[in-house]
Amino acid sequence: MTTGVNTASQSSASTQSAAMQQLSGNLDTFLQLLTTQLQNQDPLNPMDSNEFTQQLVEYSQVEQQINTNSNLQNLISLTQSNAGTAAVGYLNQTVTVTNGNAALNDGSADWTYTLGSASNATQLTVTNSSGQVVYTTTGSTDAGANSFEWDGEDNNGNDQPAGTYTLTVTATGANGASIPATVSSSGVVSEITFQNGQPMLMIGGMAVPLSQVSAISPTT
Repeated sequence: MTTGVNTASQSSASTQSAAMQQLSGNLDTFLQLLTTQLQNQDPLNPMDSNEFTQQLVEYSQVEQQINTNSNLQNLISLTQSNAGTAAVGYLNQTVTVTNGNAALNDGSADWTYTLGSASNATQLTVTNSSGQVVYTTTGSTDAGANSFEWDGEDNNGNDQPAGTYTLTVTATGANGASIPATVSSSGVVSEITFQNGQPMLMIGGMAVPLSQVSAISPTT
């Protein structure tokens, strides 16, 4: 399992440490100037204490905000760490995802699509990660679950590279009305990675967020 949580946490801690050091330096400079002004003030016309008191209050508020941000970042890091630990349980398990994506590995990608009712015509469209259509064909018109296995070739017989592909199902009834269809795929989780601090399940070359997993089962 690879992770970007520690790197992100260290970067945030470094940023907050730098902010606190800068605040401390500015406060020291302010106090030195204030001390100099107090030492050299006119006894007959003393300085107004309200102004520097307000500045001290503002420094305190900034310090509290930095500490609050630090505590929030620690909480976020802890949550991400817990999510990563939970994601480890998916390793070597077969999961079902419902975003229409599937991984093309070793020249094969498999989907299951479910029609709400029997259709008069069903069109299957496979697009790559750039949204380009690489393959189209007709699909089953039967209501319920149907399977589709793609051999990784486009309509001209050219092999497509391994990666993530999306199946879109367009089904219409005898009257031309659209028939609802859902698409899912299954695969074995081989690795856990982090993207933007979030755990991702790797199925071949496809990254799947935990929120898109609809089922999990032991790999047989």
